[in-house]
Amino acid sequence: MSDYGLPILYCLFVWWFSTGLVIYVNGLPSHTFRWSLLAATALMGLSFYGLARSSADTTIGGAYLAFSCALMIWAWHEMSFLMGVVTGPRRTPCPEGAAGFQRFRFSFEAVLYHELAILVTALCVVAATAGGPNQIGAATFMILWVMRLSAKLNIFFGVLNLTENFLPAPIQYLKSYFKKSPMNLLFPVSVTASTVAAVLLAQHAIAPGAPDFQRAGYAFLASLMILAIVEHWFLVLPLPAEKLWSWSLKARRTERKSAPGPAQDARIQALVLEPLAGAGE
Repeated sequence: MSDYGLPILYCLFVWWFSTGLVIYVNGLPSHTFRWSLLAATALMGLSFYGLARSSADTTIGGAYLAFSCALMIWAWHEMSFLMGVVTGPRRTPCPEGAAGFQRFRFSFEAVLYHELAILVTALCVVAATAGGPNQIGAATFMILWVMRLSAKLNIFFGVLNLTENFLPAPIQYLKSYFKKSPMNLLFPVSVTASTVAAVLLAQHAIAPGAPDFQRAGYAFLASLMILAIVEHWFLVLPLPAEKLWSWSLKARRTERKSAPGPAQDARIQALVLEPLAGAGE
């Protein structure tokens, strides 16, 4: 039972705690962003090293390391996005009256740099693990990417809970690109496809005669997929999902209620990118 129980509990805890930690850090005053992102960048570099090393390790420890490193790499993107550092060329609210393809284009421009950064990172993850028998890290990153993209599209097309309470001040303008609706046509497709994927991953985990590495690794992947499905259901069910991370929202200051203007956005980017540029010299 521990072959499955411990990986499932580990995945559940890391998902809950890392999400809360990112929310908490992004709720701190903007002058702390440079140090937070600098630390996250250093951790990302170490995680890539760990991911590359673990790709040849087919022990239970290798599965834990690969899974953890992929999560830490993903956390950098979450943090930089919520800080408003890596978003897109459009940093203003959606123009009134925008609809159809025009609204989609505006929305895409609002997150373009973020999506490109994830794409580049995904290619780096694949390159770092290429040829190795341990692909748990690469699969973890891909699940996070695909399921987060699915959530973004569902929020664009319309859901009941827009999760706007999680948006910090630098990206409050993104709320204008969301659509509130009980349901959209993409949602059942997203949930059905991801549920099938979760079942297939679980079958690999419980396959008769599966080695310990396969059991642990696929238990991680199946658990992560199930948690992503739960997050999707949070979008349409009348459930206060923010209560799961109420402790992390306490760092939010009252200034988060007003979205910053372009000048403040530029100041935040300068505060964060200046030490990162200096570190690379």
